[in-house]
Amino acid sequence: MTEHLVKTTEEIEKMRKGCAILAGVMNELEKMIDVGVTGLEIDTLAEKLIRAEGCEPAFKDYGAEEGNPFPGTVCFSMNDGIVHGIPTDRKIVDGDVVKIDIGLIYEEYYADMARSFLVGDVSEDAVKLVETTRKAFYKGLATIKDGSTLRDFAMAVQDHAEGKGYFMVKNLVGHGIGKNLHEPPQIPNFVSKKMDNFTFHTGMTVALEPMVNIGTSENKISDDGWTFVTSDGSLSAHWENTILVTDKGSEILTKV
Repeated sequence: MTEHLVKTTEEIEKMRKGCAILAGVMNELEKMIDVGVTGLEIDTLAEKLIRAEGCEPAFKDYGAEEGNPFPGTVCFSMNDGIVHGIPTDRKIVDGDVVKIDIGLIYEEYYADMARSFLVGDVSEDAVKLVETTRKAFYKGLATIKDGSTLRDFAMAVQDHAEGKGYFMVKNLVGHGIGKNLHEPPQIPNFVSKKMDNFTFHTGMTVALEPMVNIGTSENKISDDGWTFVTSDGSLSAHWENTILVTDKGSEILTKV
């Protein structure tokens, strides 16, 4: 059922190049994140770096066909923000958890990744949450190879995060990626009876992205119409990479 999602060698090379460029952009953005810096300033740098490489921002104007275009190059979410935050002139303060989700288009192919950053004197809760989310990503990644199933991935991610006392976001998922930003299959970070337990195949490219909250799985969209935030105002963390499925395992294409 998923064989048609397998990329050719030429397609994989284009995606590998685009993802490497994106990882380099993220590396530069990380250097800029500090107290007093605004999301808009980071967004401006992100667009400049992406266009300097001959690429296009993947997120800017996303949703325009529905009449609600996303205004930024990056999704910039903070603290209780889960994903899809709009960059604003709000300055980063000491103790913030900053999440940057970023994508680009290189020769018609998409790259997508996200990181959670701890700024200054953060709480112990924040440190543990981000580390758990990062490790949950790698626990899931370790299951992926030709012939492995979605259930293998989802169970590994969920078991690690919930085993630490956290909550999985269940209405937002990972996805296939290629000539479209969001391709089949959907990749939830939790096991359910309704999930399509598809099989991963060598040559598939997917975006894996655990989203983990401290207090609840429940969330809502904020007044800006884009940002998902936790319903109880508790912290959330996000970790994402575009990966390639291989015969023996996987390759992180957006490795910084």
